[in-house]
Amino acid sequence: MELWAKAFEHNVDPIHTEISRNLNYVADMLRTYDDVPDSLSRLIREAEQATITNDFVMNQIIRPEDLFNIPVIVVDEAGFVNAYRYIDDENADMQKLVERFSALHEPITISLQDRDRVQYQYVYYGESPMIQYLRYFPYVQFGILALLLGVGYTTYKSITRSEQSNLWVGMTKEAAHQLGTPLSSIYGWLQLLKDKISKDEDTLSIAYEIENDVSRLKGIAERFNKIGSQPELTSVNPEPIIDDVISYMERRLPQLGKRIEVRKTIQTNAKAKLNPELFQWAIENLIKNSMDAIKKSVTDPYVSISVAQDGPLLIIDVKDSGTGIDKKYAKEIFKPGFSTKKRGWGLGLSLTRRIIEDYHNGRVYVYQTEVNKGTTIRIELPV
Repeated sequence: MELWAKAFEHNVDPIHTEISRNLNYVADMLRTYDDVPDSLSRLIREAEQATITNDFVMNQIIRPEDLFNIPVIVVDEAGFVNAYRYIDDENADMQKLVERFSALHEPITISLQDRDRVQYQYVYYGESPMIQYLRYFPYVQFGILALLLGVGYTTYKSITRSEQSNLWVGMTKEAAHQLGTPLSSIYGWLQLLKDKISKDEDTLSIAYEIENDVSRLKGIAERFNKIGSQPELTSVNPEPIIDDVISYMERRLPQLGKRIEVRKTIQTNAKAKLNPELFQWAIENLIKNSMDAIKKSVTDPYVSISVAQDGPLLIIDVKDSGTGIDKKYAKEIFKPGFSTKKRGWGLGLSLTRRIIEDYHNGRVYVYQTEVNKGTTIRIELPV
């Protein structure tokens, strides 16, 4: 811009007009002398007309369209606009543009010598489109860097999650495999025992209870075996599954030494795509955690299960009157290994989330909780 201002100053300097006028005057005076050849006068006029330097400055510095696109306004001492270029809107308020440009850069002063008087003009200029684009370039760079960091972090988390998932799958399938052999053996021994005590009703009833527990162990082994593989989902009503879980958990209450009322509220007959074994496992984990959270000193110990439909979703709430969860741990309880119990492994709720979200395309989360007042965990399943 300083070079452009100097070129503009050179091109409009009045001294060039004066020099041209003087040369024409000399040429005219020479023609009055007979002993001076006309060729000399003609050479002077040709020299005056050959403004090569001025043409070069005008065409190569001041006017070229492809040199730069910086908006420029030239004003005189009185503030009158003498020239401008690269102003998109010719009807724009030049005074406001001058103020805006002066805030960006100090104006460049050019001086024009006219005999004994010096006239000053001022060049105000803005920013070229390239400079404006470059102003945002660091943000683009930071954006790309953030994107790369995000991709890297996501990839790292994905790999970590995949490794954890593979570890879970390996452990569960190995557990199912290890349980399979002794369970088959126990079934055989139970059958032999029932044959020998077929006339002893009391002992036989005990054998049947043992058989029921062994059958449940077999079901647990089947659950473990299905972790890691895509389970088969069928459209079923969740109420019978919930009834089975409640019945089983109520039989365990005397062993827990607690007096807890289990309540059930079913407000819909809607069906959902479920795998009965895995879904039963998830509900069982939630009810068991709710029961474990209830202290003996609670005046109204209860666990309630409600089922309702909300549009395309089946809503299952498991609510208790237990100790509640500190809100800062509300999102942590579903992570593997996290437990507030002294002897907890932190696996039950993480398995529940895997069953509901990964296998049933649903969602499980802490819907409501308050310390010493209880917790409600909600399951949302597509109908």
